[in-house]
Amino acid sequence: MIQQALQKLQQEMSAKSKDAYVQHVGSFLTGYVRNHPEHAAFVLTDGKTIIGSLNAMKEEAKKKQSNGVGVLSDQQGFEIVLKYFGVPSKQEQVVAAPVELKASLDDLL
Repeated sequence: MIQQALQKLQQEMSAKSKDAYVQHVGSFLTGYVRNHPEHAAFVLTDGKTIIGSLNAMKEEAKKKQSNGVGVLSDQQGFEIVLKYFGVPSKQEQVVAAPVELKASLDDLL
């Protein structure tokens, strides 16, 4: 599944090779899929594209604009990209439960 996700990204990046934004977001997604292979299926969602994620960022930036200018940081933009593809946010991702220590500090000393 990872290979299919990477191929999908590469195909879109190749088709829009002169679009710096597609290249930037595509590179981010490629790295993300490699680091989070469990999320590769989200990239493969039918109808979801790098261009579509750029449009999602554009719409979000419009909401935050001031004096006709809407700007997002890379982090904000990439969070929007991941949300567009349906990747669970950090708050929704499963976090390991804390481990209860049975030993006291005196026991360890």
